[in-house]
Amino acid sequence: MPTRVAIPTIRPLRESDIPEARRILRLAFGTHAGVPDPENQGTDVDYVALRLRTDPSAAFAAEVDGKLVGSNFATRWGSFGFFGPLTVHPDYWDRSIGHHLIQPVMECFEKWKITQAGLFTFADSAKHIGLYQKFGFWPRFLTAIMSREARRREPAPAWSRFSELPSTEQESILQECGALTDAVYPGLNVELETRAVCTQAAGETILVWNDSRLVAFAVCHCGSDTEAGENRCYIKFGAALPGSEALRHFHDLITACDVFADSSGLAHLDAGMNLARIEAYRHLLECGFRTMRQGVAMHAPNEPGHSWPGVFVIDDWR
Repeated sequence: MPTRVAIPTIRPLRESDIPEARRILRLAFGTHAGVPDPENQGTDVDYVALRLRTDPSAAFAAEVDGKLVGSNFATRWGSFGFFGPLTVHPDYWDRSIGHHLIQPVMECFEKWKITQAGLFTFADSAKHIGLYQKFGFWPRFLTAIMSREARRREPAPAWSRFSELPSTEQESILQECGALTDAVYPGLNVELETRAVCTQAAGETILVWNDSRLVAFAVCHCGSDTEAGENRCYIKFGAALPGSEALRHFHDLITACDVFADSSGLAHLDAGMNLARIEAYRHLLECGFRTMRQGVAMHAPNEPGHSWPGVFVIDDWR
């Protein structure tokens, strides 16, 4: 007799689901990568708890016969949104669980009225790319996950830490950050990300100044139980103000993040870069970053969004 294919129940992810959702995530990605003992790989990295607590309304679980078998997360950066990590327990692969987990994040995007959506997936997997194409996502440029040793290389520019500012100043800085990202892509805004890192003590937002003007900033995760991992500083999002001085401001941002990571006792500085931003990518290479692995960015609609030449932004949508 053919195997019964159960239709999963899709529901909000709960705080009590976190340990099992994390285990399934490690198991799924580790199995795909063919690593030994996948369940115990990457236990220092957490993509589940932080995203659930940042926006519980955008975190989803799949159940089969009352058992958690997968999860997915939608992230809103103003007018831009992305989803993932989408993970399904290997025992339930090829049962359309992933398809069912994509539907609620697409509903989030529609409710949020975003103008551009994206995701990061395996560049060599026709299966994954084919699934996402069914929802209107199309592969564009590779995204490199890059890293270098964190150490002071040159004098630091004028920079400060968001978490050390009084709450009244934080509100005005969030507005300045929003104005900067809006200049990169209309409506792009990572305020929710910045607040989450601060309130959840997951890292720091680095602010770079030219006189009294904010010219660049980076939202960083730091250390174990964040998206960085043990002994690492991960720039989840970074941006320099567009214009004739964008490259200089971008360089100052990398320098400030390097100084911050080194002074925080973290050995590695990590950054994701869409290769459509060719000048920014080349500059990371010149600064000593090397690619650890890479995937492909998929866009819906099939338009550049904020990934095109001349844009000095760091992100990778994992």
